[in-house]
Amino acid sequence: MTPDAATELETAVNPLREGSVTLRAAEPCTFVVFGASGDLTHRKLLPALLKLSRERLLHPQTAVVGFARRKTTDEEFRAELAQLAGERGVPEAEWRRFAASLFYRAGDFENADDYRALTALLETLERERATPGNRIYYMAAPPDAFPAIFTNLGRSGLARPPKPEAWTRVVVEKPFGRDLGSARALNALIHTCFEERQVFRIDHYLGKETVQNILVLRLANGIFEPLWNNRYVDHLQITVAETVGVEARAGYYEKAGVLRDMLQNHMLQLLALTAMEPPARFEADSVRDEKAKVLRAMEPLSPELVAARTVRGQYGAGSVAGEPVVGYREEPGVNPDSTVETCLAVKLEVDNWRWAGVPFYLRSGKRLAKRATEIAIVFRRPPYSLFRSAGCGPIESNVLRLRIQPDEGISMSFGTKAPGQTLRIQPVRMDFNYLTAFGAEPPEAYERLLLDCNLGDSTLFAREDEVELAWERVDAIARGWAETGKTPLVTYPAGTWGPREADDLIERDGRRWYRV
Repeated sequence: MTPDAATELETAVNPLREGSVTLRAAEPCTFVVFGASGDLTHRKLLPALLKLSRERLLHPQTAVVGFARRKTTDEEFRAELAQLAGERGVPEAEWRRFAASLFYRAGDFENADDYRALTALLETLERERATPGNRIYYMAAPPDAFPAIFTNLGRSGLARPPKPEAWTRVVVEKPFGRDLGSARALNALIHTCFEERQVFRIDHYLGKETVQNILVLRLANGIFEPLWNNRYVDHLQITVAETVGVEARAGYYEKAGVLRDMLQNHMLQLLALTAMEPPARFEADSVRDEKAKVLRAMEPLSPELVAARTVRGQYGAGSVAGEPVVGYREEPGVNPDSTVETCLAVKLEVDNWRWAGVPFYLRSGKRLAKRATEIAIVFRRPPYSLFRSAGCGPIESNVLRLRIQPDEGISMSFGTKAPGQTLRIQPVRMDFNYLTAFGAEPPEAYERLLLDCNLGDSTLFAREDEVELAWERVDAIARGWAETGKTPLVTYPAGTWGPREADDLIERDGRRWYRV
C-alpha cells in the first residue's frame, strides 16, 4: 500500500472511527500471532480482529501476521478465515478489505533464522503500509514454547521498537505458569526483553461486559457503594459452571485441574474486582493497585484450613442435556487412575476493614447442570422480623446477581407483599439484560481486550504482582491437599451441581448456594 493510498483509506473511514466507542483512534500496528495455526487463533483472535475491522475500530493500515510451524501461504491462511466470514454473513467488500491485511510466515519457534525472516517481512509490510513500526506480539502458542519465543524475540531485536516513535507490546495467554515458582521464572524471562508496561497478561473473563460493569454498578450508583461492606453484606458467591467435559484438552487438564485452570485466574480476578476499594483514578495502575491489595489481604490457607474449607470432586458418568456422557477417567487421553479435580468449592476470606468476617464462597466445575458464570452479593437480613407476629415466615435475603455469561445482565431480589387478603411476603426479582436494554449483544471479550492492547490500556490485564499473589494462594491449597490427605477426591455424576460435599461446605455455615 502506497502512502497516498493509505492516506485515502484513512480519510474514508475517519468519520466512522471518530464516532467509535473508543473515543480515540487506535494507532496503526502489526499484530504478530505466534501459534497462528491453533484453535485459539481461528476461533477467537481472528474473528475478533475481523469484527474490530468491520466496526472501524482498527486503524486501516493495521496488518495481522500469523507465525507457526505449519507450512501454508498467505492465500491459504486467508481462505481458512474466509469460510468463517461467510458463515457470519460478512459482506464481501468488508471481507476483502480485512483479508488484504492478513499474512503468514511459516517458522520454527526455536530457529533464529526464521525470526530474521519474520523481521524482514515486518519491515516490508511497514514500509508498504506506511506504518510507524508499532507491533503487538500475541502468544497463542503452547506455554512450553514461550521460552524459545521470548529468547528469540530478544536476540533478534524484534522486542525493541524499530523506530524511536514506535512501540512494541506482548500479550500472554493463560496459563501463566503452573505454580508460583514457574510464574516468577516466566516473568523474569519476559522481562529480559520487555518492560512490565509492555506486557499484557490476558484473561478473557475481564473483557466481558458485566465484569467491566462491576465498578460502574458500585461507583456510579449512590445506592450501592454505601452497602458494599461487612455491615450490610452477609456473604458473596462466585460460580463458574461448565456443562462441557475435558474435550480435547486432556493433556493440559491432567496437569492443571480446575484449581489451576479456573481459580488462579478467572475466579480470583472476579473476586478482586468485586472486593476492591474504589481506585483513586480510573486508570490502569490505580485499578490494579486495588486488586493487588485484595489478594494481599487474603492470607494463604494453612493445611488445616484447606481441609476445612475446600472440596474437590471429579465427574463420573451421567447425562448432560439428556445425552449420556462418560466419566472423566474414561475421556480420551485421561489417566484411568487420574486424581485430577474437575470441580472445586472453597471458602475464602478477605481480611481487611471492608470485608472482615464476610465469607467468599467460590465454586467451579466441568460437566455441571448448567453453563453459567455469576457473582451473587447476598445482603444481611433485617435485624428484626417485624412481620413475624403477622404469621410471616423468615424473610429471604436480598441478592444482587451479576450474570457474566450467558445472558449477561444484573438482577436484584427483594421482598414484596403477595396479592391477597393475608400478609404474605414473597421474593421477586428486577432484571436488567444487555440484549433487551440495548438491542444488541455485548461485544466479545477478545474484541475489547485486543482493542485495549492496541490503545495501550492495560486496565483489564493482570499485572505481575497480581499473578504471583494469586499463585501463592493457589499453591497453599495444592500443598494442603498433598500434605494432609484430608480433602478426598469425591465423585459426582455428570449433569448435576457437583458433589454433596460442596453443599455441606456452605450449609454448615447456615447458608446455601443460589441457583444460577
